Amino acid sequence: MRVLVVHNYDNTMLGQVGVALAEAGADLDVRRAHEGDPLPKDSAGYDAMVLMGGGQNALADSEYPYFPDLLDLTRDFASKDRSVLGICLGSQLVARAFGGSNQVGGATEFGWHRVSLEPAAKDDPVLAELPDSFPIFEWHDDTFALPEDAVRLAGNPAVRNQAFRIGRAVYGFQFHFEANRPLVLDWSTSFADTIAERHPDWADRLDDEMARNGADADAAGIAIARAWVATI
Repeated sequence: MRVLVVHNYDNTMLGQVGVALAEAGADLDVRRAHEGDPLPKDSAGYDAMVLMGGGQNALADSEYPYFPDLLDLTRDFASKDRSVLGICLGSQLVARAFGGSNQVGGATEFGWHRVSLEPAAKDDPVLAELPDSFPIFEWHDDTFALPEDAVRLAGNPAVRNQAFRIGRAVYGFQFHFEANRPLVLDWSTSFADTIAERHPDWADRLDDEMARNGADADAAGIAIARAWVATI
């Protein structure tokens, strides 16, 4: 199993997805596209692709000129029935690749928030075994409208489109299910100044929020990761 992993920003990590891929014995080809690593021309030689998150918006082609090529690559994976996973910015890029419109700003969530499954998730191979509602880590300002052929799988009052599927195994997740408690703690240190500017009380409430939500969020996250890897 060979999986292409595309990073779009510094200090993004596979987290729970990395655990599930390691359990499956996956061979990872990691490309740090934002640092200039070239993207493959097509999906040949790969079984799946992961598009990671980032602080930029999904329309920032002028600053990240590889975005259009990444959209083409996403469509090529899908056309070959190969699994695709987009997380946060990655989900926004997947939505864009298939005709969904992107909204920059106006959809801020940070910290652990509860999301609820849609009826279509009951028969979805990745989400069917999840609770109807669960807490999960969020960190975003943007959102998107679903592509015409997408199936909405999860949402919450703040952001209607939290998870979706296109075809058999192209998935977008706005929430950071890959971010278990150790990863959130790492981000809270690595991005401390950035977080403090936007959420100055985070350092004071982190421990309490993690105690209330962390275990359930971690359980949901690893279940999603393993179920997506099973689609490969």
